[in-house]
Formats: sequence, structure tokens, C-alpha cells
Amino acid sequence: MRFRFFRKFAMMKLEEAIVYLLASAGYGMKIGQIAKELNVSEKQVYAVIMAHPETFVKSEGRIRLMI
Repeated sequence: MRFRFFRKFAMMKLEEAIVYLLASAGYGMKIGQIAKELNVSEKQVYAVIMAHPETFVKSEGRIRLMI
């Protein structure tokens, strides 16, 4: 599964990739799960999520889209 997502995300910005992953999954995910699927570090995922509070919400230990 990871390779399939990585191929789709190769040309996207990390923020767009996280949005796509969460939207296609249909549920919130932990930072570690997101990092594993996108093949990036947890620090990178956390930095993007904190930089875009209008897009992402942290609740119940999971990251969710604010849509």
C-alpha cells in the first residue's frame, strides 16, 4: 500500500499529500501512520500540520481534516 501512495505523492507538496491521504482514507490517522504511508519523518508531518491549523485538527490523538 505504501508504494502505491508514494507514487501518487511523488509530485505533490507534503501538505497536499496529507490532505489526499486523509480524504481518501475517510478517517483520522496518527502522525506515525501518515509518516509511514508517505515515507517521510514524523517531524515533517508534524511541522506541516502545525503550520496549517485551518486545514488540520488534532483530536483524540489523531489528525483529521477540517472540512
